[in-house]
Amino acid sequence: MQKLFYLLFDNADADGTKLRESLCDVAAPAMRASGAKEITVFGADSDVDAGQPIRQLDPPIRAMVSFWLEDAADRGASEEALGAHVSSLAGYLVVESRPMVHDAPKGDRTEGMKQISCITKRADISQEEYIRIWHTDHRQVAIETQSTFGYVRNEIMRALTPNAPDQWDAFVEESFPIDALTDQLVFYDAKTQAEYEKNFKIMMDSCGRFLDHGAIEVTYTSEYYLG
Repeated sequence: MQKLFYLLFDNADADGTKLRESLCDVAAPAMRASGAKEITVFGADSDVDAGQPIRQLDPPIRAMVSFWLEDAADRGASEEALGAHVSSLAGYLVVESRPMVHDAPKGDRTEGMKQISCITKRADISQEEYIRIWHTDHRQVAIETQSTFGYVRNEIMRALTPNAPDQWDAFVEESFPIDALTDQLVFYDAKTQAEYEKNFKIMMDSCGRFLDHGAIEVTYTSEYYLG
């Protein structure tokens, strides 16, 4: 089995809720009929409108979809099903790891919100050091300084679609309480301003050890695990 991760691009003013509904109700059944399994739709819908995404691309990312196939070479029908609902898409073969497993009820909206970050390795460190910091040192920092209750890494192996953006090394899914969209104290699991400032600095210092912040793209989504 191989995991595929797709970024779906559309106009910034397009209706994110309608897109998410179309992906869940129309695209996902067609994908499943062609062999896709463990389908998850991440939609930048009205439930997460309060979030402030970090956008680099135009048109921006409006949704993401992950799924598994026995062989990524058989992705054509799934790609067609997804592409029918957006202006363009970019697909990637990824390797998944889950430092923190969260409950995702099948067919329903997962509680809270999902922050998905497209991240890039610092150019001045080795791949080995990047992985060591991210998977060992930073793992504990992220868990201890944020209100995260779900954490999924998707390390990019290769692009699957022509002209897919190539500046990123991974897609990181982090699940937070919904209030974290607008309250930094909630996001950084802090009771006081001083605790927030402490956790924020620890987190940013840790990210700075291995990430190129200039290339980051952050999208806030609702998660729908469809199985």
